[in-house]
Parts: sequence; structure tokens; C-alpha cells
Amino acid sequence: MTKITVAKGDGIGPEIMDAALRIIQAAGAKIEVEEIEVGEKVYLSGNAAGISKESWDVIRRNKIFLKAPITTPQGGGYKSLNVTTRKFLGLYSNVRPCLSLHPFVQTKHPIMDVVIVRENEEDLYAGIEHQQTDEVVQCLKLISRPGCEKIVRYAFEYAKQYDRKKVTCFTKDNIMKQTDGLFHKVFDEIAAEYPEIENEHWIIDIGAAKLADTPETFDVIVMPNLYGDVLSDVAAQIAGSVGLAGSANIGEECAMFEAIHGSAPRRAGQNMANPSGLLQGALMMLNHIRQGEVAEKVQNAWLKTIEDGIHTYDIFTDGVSTQKVGTKEFADAVIANLGQKPNVLKSVKYNQSAIRIPKYQRKAPAKKELVGVDVFVHWQGSNPDELAAKLNGMVVPGIELTMITNRGIKVWPEGFSETFCTDHWRCRFKPNGQKVLEKEAIIRLLSNALSNEIDAVKTENLYMFEGVDAYSLGQGQ
Repeated sequence: MTKITVAKGDGIGPEIMDAALRIIQAAGAKIEVEEIEVGEKVYLSGNAAGISKESWDVIRRNKIFLKAPITTPQGGGYKSLNVTTRKFLGLYSNVRPCLSLHPFVQTKHPIMDVVIVRENEEDLYAGIEHQQTDEVVQCLKLISRPGCEKIVRYAFEYAKQYDRKKVTCFTKDNIMKQTDGLFHKVFDEIAAEYPEIENEHWIIDIGAAKLADTPETFDVIVMPNLYGDVLSDVAAQIAGSVGLAGSANIGEECAMFEAIHGSAPRRAGQNMANPSGLLQGALMMLNHIRQGEVAEKVQNAWLKTIEDGIHTYDIFTDGVSTQKVGTKEFADAVIANLGQKPNVLKSVKYNQSAIRIPKYQRKAPAKKELVGVDVFVHWQGSNPDELAAKLNGMVVPGIELTMITNRGIKVWPEGFSETFCTDHWRCRFKPNGQKVLEKEAIIRLLSNALSNEIDAVKTENLYMFEGVDAYSLGQGQ
């Protein structure tokens, strides 16, 4: 018996949770439910996180969390509970299977069977943003080696566990050579450890186009957080409906399972909602807690129900569907089909082992050398030559101004007059006559900027690791 935490959520959440639990318990799931309240009521009680400390304690104690959709109130500084949960519990892997149910659910891609494995904790979703000038705000994109290694290895282990033949990586490392470049590099390193599984890499833009056009060419796709967030919804929709897809959020200690759709408050309390998305999340939960036999039994009964044409309103189609049913009646139909298998759709067979990856082992530190500094300046002027003259008045012996960029484009020296500039300038200083820069020189540089009334809003140190430059150049350099 496995004790799980359950949150029934908001809107249609309680209805679809009751249906999903009733189905898996009828199939013999060995679970004990401990319910907590999260979401709209908690938010509106004055808790900006949407969850109490006591509820956190329950989730952390039970380790397994099945959550229905919630409503986050507009405005008021309310935090996304999903993002918070993923980060606090270290849920590094988001897994979304997207399967076509042709010809019983309408789709333009009848043989689509894709699994999106999305990094879940970092990238732009680190949520580190600042306004730096009147005209410019920034969002930091953080990609770590541990984050890359964990998600890529999970993708290959998933492929191995579920007898998938290929893992594809999507990045934009032709532009973001440091961040997406690291993700691609780690993918190549780990792919070499799985010679039995085909691997490939696509640039995200053409990869997304290919996924939308011919998804059957892909099997398992692994990618950083933002790309995965967007494309997992695209994949679910083109497979048939986002209302049919479930999601697993996997960590080293805890895991959370859910539907990928929202709380749909306008459908609440009407016995209309399709519980399939949350049910699919619950089946991923059963596989995770090594109750694969029960998950297999339910999935085959669910496929048989879809095949029988017993559909909720969202997937009902005249001439294909045979009966339009509500939430409770759909659950009844799945329960009635327990023990049966589909005739047209492919039945499933799960094993009893769960996917586990080894803990990240930190490698020996590389040789790291400070070779320069980028000073970001808030300046209202428009002529880079004027700014360069001001900056040259703040340099210290042994350091020289080598470049000024604006929004990543080099504007000094030898910039183009046609380049539009904002009030946010990246000014690069490097040592002259020596390779390594002392940190004390940066302090003196900033002190001189203050004396010269230059508004330095941020600095970024420039490093070499093992003799290789580990920072971006200015475009056009």
C-alpha cells in the first residue's frame, strides 16, 4: 500500500479527481489517499503561494502527489504553484506522452506517438528578472551541467524502459552557444552511453516545424524548459486534444502527477469534463510506484472505452462517437471495460520497474581564469563614440575598453550608424599586455565610474575554463 497526497484543485478538478481515483481503485490500485487543499481558496485567504506549510509537510512526507488543476487568481502577486512545487521538490523531469487515438479522436496525425521530456527547474524559468534601465529589462537563462545531465539521462532511461527506439534533442545552440550549447554537448556525451538507442539533434525552430508537420518521425524528444513547455502543449493538441494528456514531474525523492489542462471553471459542477488527462497522470503515477499491472489494466480499458465511441463532449464527433457521456458516466464505462483490451488501438504492456537515475556526481573543478569584465551602463545618449570617450576616462592602468554593444550588437568600435540603440550598453574591458585580470582592478574600475558619474548597473566577469573562452562575443565582432 502506497500513501499518496491528493489535491482536488479548483473548477473541474474535484469532479475529474473523483473519477480518476474511482477508476484506478476499481482496478485494484494499492493506494491510501491523504487529501490537502491547494489553489484558489488558499490564495484568496491571503497565502500568495496557494499552499500552506502543513500541506507541504504532507507532500514531503508521502513523496507522491496527484494534483488536479487549480485556479491562480489574476494580479495580486500570486505565485504559480506548479512552478513552485517543481522547484522546491526538485522535480527536474516533466514527461508528457502524446498519443494519437485515430480514428476515434480527430487528428491530422494518425500514427503519432511522441513523448516530450522537458527539463523542469531552470532555463528562463529560474525567474530571475530585473529592470536595469528606463528601456531595458533582463531575464537570466540559467543552464547547469547537473540539470542537463539529469534530464538527458532520464530521457534515455525512459526510452530504454518503454522500448523506444530514438531520442531527439532540440536546442538553439547556433545562437545561444554557451547555454543551449551546454545542453547539446551533454546530450552527445550521454547518448554515447546508449548505443542501442538512436540519437539526433535538431535546431528548435526547424524541429518544431517538423514536429507540427510530421510528428511520426519522432519518438522521445528532450529539451530545455521553455521549448519543452511550448512544444509539449503543441504535441498534445495535434495528437487530438490537450484534454487527453497527462503529465509526470519526477524528482530524486518526490514526484507529482497531473493533467496538462487548466481548471476550466466555466465547466465546473456540470458533470461534463473529460477526466482522461488526470487519469493519464494517475497511470504514470502507478507506473512510478511500481503498480504497472494496474496501470496497464486501466489504460487498456480506457483505450477500449475510447474505441467504443463512449466520449465526453470535448471529443464527441458525429459519425465516430456512439454515445456522449458526462464525467461520471465516462468513469463508469472505463470501469466496466476493466480486464478488456482494445481491438483497433494498440494495447499496452508495462513492466514493474521504475526509472531511477544515479545522483549527480560533481566533477573536479576546471582551471578558471578571469580575463575581463563586462560593465553594463545606463546612458541616455545615442552616439557610441561619445560613450567610449566617457568610459576611457574611467579606465585604470592595465585595462582597456575593447568593445561596446547594445542589445548584443557591436556598436563600437566600427559600429554602423543605422543600428538602433537603447539606453542599456554593455562595455567590455580587458587587460592590455597581460592575460589575467585581477578582481581588485574591477573594483577600481567601478569606483572610477562612480567618480565620473557613469551609472554602472551590472557587471559580468569574463572567464576562461581550461584555456577556452566561456563568454559570448558581440554580434558583428
